[in-house]
This record gives sequence, structure tokens and C-alpha cells, in this order.
Amino acid sequence: MRATVLGAGISGLTTALRLLEAGWDVQVVSADPPESTTSALAAAIWFPTHVGPPDRVNAWGRTAYATFAAQALSGHVPGVVMRDSLVLGHAPLGDPDWVASVGAVSPAEPGDLPPGYSHGLRFVVPLVEMPVYLPWLTDQLGRLGATFVTRRLRSLDELLDIGAGEPDAVVNCSGLAARSLVGDASVYPVRGQIVRVANPGLSVSVRDEHHPQGRAYVHPRATDCILGGTLDEHAWSTEVDPVVAESILRRCTDIVPALADATVLAHVVGLRPGRPTVRLEEDTSYDGRARVVHNYGHGGAGITLSWGCADEVVTLLEQ
Repeated sequence: MRATVLGAGISGLTTALRLLEAGWDVQVVSADPPESTTSALAAAIWFPTHVGPPDRVNAWGRTAYATFAAQALSGHVPGVVMRDSLVLGHAPLGDPDWVASVGAVSPAEPGDLPPGYSHGLRFVVPLVEMPVYLPWLTDQLGRLGATFVTRRLRSLDELLDIGAGEPDAVVNCSGLAARSLVGDASVYPVRGQIVRVANPGLSVSVRDEHHPQGRAYVHPRATDCILGGTLDEHAWSTEVDPVVAESILRRCTDIVPALADATVLAHVVGLRPGRPTVRLEEDTSYDGRARVVHNYGHGGAGITLSWGCADEVVTLLEQ
């Protein structure tokens, strides 16, 4: 059985790998290489952001959490670590939907909280350094026999002309491009602006989803930290806004004062693929041709849902 996966971001690559492991011959078609996708820009910490529906998100998220945790534990997968994390609040935070997926969650101690904060939750989640992890995924695909085609499509129908005849299945992981490729007007950009700074020695991920100046998060990586960020719906610009950049630096320093003198390395903007809900389903409008399964619209949770959605794609195709 032959499958063509459209898209080389985190959703496309994880789906392709799961199909290979299930015995499919796989071709990955993408307009851009993995290192040029939106996924390559992601802060990439496990956390459901701007995505639905809640019940399916929770199930997909649990699977992805377990997969990344196993990869981190193995010590053989580069770029994956389990990161101590802290969510801040000025009032009790209750029990968010994601709590059931992450194991032990405990109230933060007063010494954990920055000035001005009275509440917090401590937990551990996977953090994935995409500049390292995406090449590893690509290498795994190559080792298992996947082929790669770089081609910018105007329609999903064009996939039927690539390779040795029509594939048995096409999996559409095209993200924001699904708006034009399959005419899905419910897909829209969610602009995210972040700042990358040198890591001054931080090892805990910190976030305040309700900071008065906007969302604030600090995610330490091996040598740098990702500071964010924005969720600007229906905004197409990929130009860096210097006013927003300064605001990100201020509010992130509020929640992690140790960033006060951190060296700025880069300002980055990416467009997340927003949608009212993730579209993961078989499309029967292509009856008589290749089977088509859609897997896109993950908002700000591409990493968080990746392996769970990939597993469901394989289940659908093997029914």
C-alpha cells in the first residue's frame, strides 16, 4: 500500500513515520523542506493552545505526551527533554483540561512565584527543540525508505500525478495551505511573534496566559530561550512588530526576572494553522480514487497533538 503525505511540518512527518512503521510505502510531498516550515519556528512545548475540540484534543495530547516522554527517557532521540514547568496566576487556577494528561500537578510553593503572583501550578511536560528534532525525524523517514518530493501544489488533485501512479491513500497535513488546496475557508492564520534570547541559566518553563500586556511564556532550551508571544487571529503579516517585541521582553521579564539582561538573538514570526476544530477525518468526496484523510488545523498545538493524530490517521486507513 502506498501513501502520499502532504506537508513536512511536525504533523506530516510524524504521520509519515507512523505509516512507514505500519508497513506502508510513503512519499512526502511539501512546498518547503522541514526546516522552512512553521513547525521549525515553534517554541514546541507540550501545551494545548488555541485548539479544539476538547475531548479529542485531550486524547491526542495524552498519546503525544507519552510518546515524547518515552523518547526523552530513551536518551536516543535528540532535542526532546522533560521540562519542569510553572503556570502562574493571580487567582486559583483550578483544574485545566490538560491536567489529566501530564501526571503529577502540584500547587507552586511561595518561593517559586515571581513578585506579584499568588498562585501557580507545577508539572512536567515534554519540550522539543525543533531545529534538532525535525532533522532527526527526516533522517528516520529516510532510513525506513520514505521518498521526498518538493513541489508547491494548487490542488490536492495534483498529487495523483506524482510518483509511480496514483497512491492508495493521500494524507493532507498541509496546515494553513489547506485553505486553498481543499477550499477550506474555515482555516485561518494565527500569527505568533516570539523573541529568542540567550539562556541565562534557566531550566524551568514559565507562563502566564492572562498577563495584562498579553500572553507571556518563557521556554528554556539547551542554549537559548523562546519568549512569547502572540495569538493574532486572521493576521497574515510575517513582519516583526518592534512594539510587540518590546512588550514580549517586558512581560517575560515580569514572570522571569532573571531575563532582565538576556542577550536578544532573534525576533521571529510564524503563522499557525487555526481552525474552529482540528480536521482529522476521511474525505469521501474522492470516492473511486485514492482514499483521502485530512489531518490539519492544529492551531498552536502541533507538537502537543502530533503523535496522537498520527496514530489516528493510521487507524483510519487500516480500517
